[in-house]
Amino acid sequence: MSVNIQINGIHLDVDDGLTVLDVARKNGIHIPTLCYHPALKPSGSCKLCAVEVENVSGRSLILLSCVLKVKEGMSIHTQGESVQRARFKAFERLIQMAPQSQRLHDLAEREAIPLPPAPDGCIRCRLCVRVCKEIVGREALRMERHGGRMLVGPVSGRCIGCGTCANLCPTHVIHVEDKGQLRTIKIRNTVIGQHPLERCEGCGKYYATEKHVHMAEERTGPHPQVKQHHHYCPACAKLFSDRLQFVQKHPPRQRFE
Repeated sequence: MSVNIQINGIHLDVDDGLTVLDVARKNGIHIPTLCYHPALKPSGSCKLCAVEVENVSGRSLILLSCVLKVKEGMSIHTQGESVQRARFKAFERLIQMAPQSQRLHDLAEREAIPLPPAPDGCIRCRLCVRVCKEIVGREALRMERHGGRMLVGPVSGRCIGCGTCANLCPTHVIHVEDKGQLRTIKIRNTVIGQHPLERCEGCGKYYATEKHVHMAEERTGPHPQVKQHHHYCPACAKLFSDRLQFVQKHPPRQRFE
């Protein structure tokens, strides 16, 4: 047995007992869904598949297409202001449960549903901005406005890859990754800088960026106690310093023949 319906003004002769979503998919008509799977009984949980239905009396209702069975003379609209409002409410509810779901944001963008930006983990404490300016002296980070909100962003060419900002970040939004001879600095999983690493002259380990070592040499160069620069990692520097202090406190006894 078949029934005659309309979807977006298109007349269709379809099998009785099918859902509106089934018919739409068989005829290449897009209706968004998240909780639907053809192997399972539909539940209507996500509510994204809302459509506007006109019955024979001319009354319009917003109903879920995954559970709605077709009926003779039914007229269905998969777009329109009422449908858009219903889907916006559905997206709004879903995004509250999973605010960082990329799938939800991608789907909302496809459906032209405006959503608030996903939380990025940053609490805008500005510790990273301040330490880079006041302690490191590079001013490589600043607050910038993007999409109506303030975000921490890089100042081009000023980062030396020291990692101080990542060490101070209380929410770990900024992080450092050393891989081989390269250090990568990321904010919100966006790469803001990549820097070659120097090798320790003691143990051979890659331990600091070339820019960081160069800046340290510039700052300590004028110091009267610095006679010669050595590229040692912190562990080797402490080891050699401890040995030097021991020798100074316990100088070898001179032998006289």
